[in-house]
Amino acid sequence: MHAMQYEITMPADYDMGIIRRRVANRGHLLDDWQGLGFKAYLMRERGVHGSPVNQYAPFYLWNTVAGMNAFLWGGPFQGIVDDFGRPSVRQWSGLAYAEGSDAHSPARVAVRRRQQVPDDGLLAEAMAEAARETERLADEDGAVLAAAAVDTSRWELIHFSLWGNDTPKADGDVYEVLHMSAPGRDRLPG
Repeated sequence: MHAMQYEITMPADYDMGIIRRRVANRGHLLDDWQGLGFKAYLMRERGVHGSPVNQYAPFYLWNTVAGMNAFLWGGPFQGIVDDFGRPSVRQWSGLAYAEGSDAHSPARVAVRRRQQVPDDGLLAEAMAEAARETERLADEDGAVLAAAAVDTSRWELIHFSLWGNDTPKADGDVYEVLHMSAPGRDRLPG
């Protein structure tokens, strides 16, 4: 499992309705993408849920590197590059994934929290703790799913969760979910 995200930050006065319409018109393109676990089409709007920025920042969990590469090298990602320039694409190795207590509800908001892997202690213990946090988040009321991943070039953990309500029980940056493509969600490793 591989996690991926890019962030496109817009000017403070940008009409975020443009992003909503873009996702409404193009979001279906990945509804059956080979190798994709899920893509959450995420947006932050300045002043909403405490966001200081307008931002489009989709988050992906991939079942296969081949699917991810097909998307990046000639797939729909080229539309992002053509319209907004080439964003930096962050990638993390997947650590844990869990369906939530509200797994069958549509996701309304997402939360992403970054944290440094502690310098002291065993790496195996830090990764096991991240997996336990994934299970804890998934067990919360309103959780659709939860995942954890690590970037070993920066020794950074991310905790990602989707929620079926507007009051997530997780700390971090809060995003509105505009659409979700999930052709291989049922094949993501638990």
